[in-house]
Formats: sequence, structure tokens, C-alpha cells
Amino acid sequence: MSALAEEAGLKRNKLTHKHTGLKDLFYALVRVQDSRPKAFDGLKWQNDELKRKLSDLRGEHNQLRTDVKQMARVVHVLEAENQQLRQSAGKRGVVRAFPVQQRPPAR
Repeated sequence: MSALAEEAGLKRNKLTHKHTGLKDLFYALVRVQDSRPKAFDGLKWQNDELKRKLSDLRGEHNQLRTDVKQMARVVHVLEAENQQLRQSAGKRGVVRAFPVQQRPPAR
């Protein structure tokens, strides 16, 4: 209906309330022609593009969910290993860090 109003140079509410005959004629022609108004040509391409982007984002979202679950498992394993190290340190609870190797400066 908005496309018809735009093509006719009228406001949409004028078509739906004052010129109802034009509205009915428009819908009858659309059903017979089984086509879209010119105003919707660009919208079809835009809709297809948005659907493609949505599909890509859903795939990325699913991959990120999988990554988060894997990271949670890694954190859990590291926490368990850390607990074992603390227990093996004895009553003093001393855990010694490995010496840090110095890297040569980047050129």
C-alpha cells in the first residue's frame, strides 16, 4: 500500500481511508499480475542480503558457543592441575615458578 501511495504522490492514510477504491483496484491488479511494485525491487535484494548476513552470523555464533565450551573445559582442567600442584607442594604450600627466559629484543 505504501508503494502505491508513493507512486500516486499521496499519503498512505489518504489511500486507505479516502480512496478505498484505488486500494482495492491496486490489490486486485497485484493478485492478477502476481508481481511486486517497482518500489519493492530494491527491497528484495536487500532482504536477500540481510538473510545471508543473518545466516553467516548464526554460523559464527554457533562457532563461538563451541569455542566458549571448549575454553571452559580447558579452564576446568587447569584449575584441577593447579589444585594438584598445591597439594603436592606439601604443608608449606610453596610452589616454585620456573625461571623466565629472556628473549633477545626484536629488531
